[in-house]
Amino acid sequence: MQHQSAAALKIMPAPEPAFLEYPSKLFVETTSRCNLSCVMCMKQHDEGGRDGDLDHHTFQALEPALSNLDALVLNGVGEPLLNPRLEQFISRAKKIMPAGSWTGFQSNGILLSNLRAISLLDAGIDRICLSMDGVDASTFGAIRAGSQLLDLQHACDALVEAKGVCGRPDMEIGVEYVVMRDNISELPAALAWAAGRGATFAIVSHLHPFDEPHLEQCSYDICTDEAITLFQTWKSKADLKGLAIERYFEVLWNYNKSPEERQIVDFVAAMKGDAQQRGITLDLKRLFTLDCGRIEESQSVFDEAVKVARRVGIDLRLPEIARREKRGCAFVEQGGAFISWDGKMHPCYHLWHQCRSFANGWLHPVKPRVFGNVLERGVLDIWNSCEFRSYRDNVLRHDYPSCSECNCSPCDLVQKEEFAQDCYVNTEPCGSCLWSSGVFRCLD
Repeated sequence: MQHQSAAALKIMPAPEPAFLEYPSKLFVETTSRCNLSCVMCMKQHDEGGRDGDLDHHTFQALEPALSNLDALVLNGVGEPLLNPRLEQFISRAKKIMPAGSWTGFQSNGILLSNLRAISLLDAGIDRICLSMDGVDASTFGAIRAGSQLLDLQHACDALVEAKGVCGRPDMEIGVEYVVMRDNISELPAALAWAAGRGATFAIVSHLHPFDEPHLEQCSYDICTDEAITLFQTWKSKADLKGLAIERYFEVLWNYNKSPEERQIVDFVAAMKGDAQQRGITLDLKRLFTLDCGRIEESQSVFDEAVKVARRVGIDLRLPEIARREKRGCAFVEQGGAFISWDGKMHPCYHLWHQCRSFANGWLHPVKPRVFGNVLERGVLDIWNSCEFRSYRDNVLRHDYPSCSECNCSPCDLVQKEEFAQDCYVNTEPCGSCLWSSGVFRCLD
């Protein structure tokens, strides 16, 4: 018998999670109800959507997918602890999910009493991430209306005690911090506070503005990291030449240009040519009004936060300060699917619930994308359907526009109440999504 050497064997690469016959991550909304009125939450600006709780039958319909999951995240737009069946869901999932997988959820912590903490750990929960948007009591209360910093402290204390009582030192406590102009300076101190109360990880996200006034609170920049770097390099060259390139749009259409005006136009044309060669899109109108002070402030705070995290031993996940030029969809890439409380299956956070987003600086109506309902069709049937698989394939080609930096935005295509297609003729509204640019983060 002839034997082939290992080098001669053609080893096929493992399929990407997005193209396996089962999802690798499920994000399951245990409830859409909440007991707080946080100023930045989409629930304060919803359009009359019906609230409800995940029930036993809907969760049972997910069980065929559980045996292959890496992670089960049990939260949506509501407060998971409001669902009295939460522990039953966790316990059942842990019996089916493979070794090494994890279950978790995010919570405001108000209902996290000592008894509830013990109940959750006994059920097998692996990670609980508590919302924390300030370390000053007044800041915290102003943002999370109906809650106090003391509530968060009690929740942390309850979880730490429960870890000892239940013999679960492996259970992880974390915090989620939504940075805004009003609270970004408190981030480093908040990390130290959380670490001192048992937290081992922290997720930081920028504010997702669901209302136009929220734009003033955003601490991220719409322009991309590479566009900003390239522009600042060329701006420095222009300053050395004494060229006021910010006058570009003022002089561009002048019929009789002065020598200086011609220099400005030619200089900007050269800058645009450099960007084109590098595959970078320049939104000049935004770049000419770039708030460098805001970017530098955010960067300074994030740098300090990294130092604090290293000192206190917290695993810190920070968002980008400016959008990443090279986008990627972690939800699709990692094989994720989203189940709303009523059983509908969605592809990502961006297309999970109906909202009116101002994330790109202008109104963008967002409608949920639904591929089926697990109460009517098997969860794996929906996952493997031609429609859902084709959607994931199209997303991973990344052949969609970047609406936020387009000089024609906002256009009628993305501002329609019912999205049909973008300017590349894609039916996936990924061009206007900022999750793919690293601006927004979540427990995943």
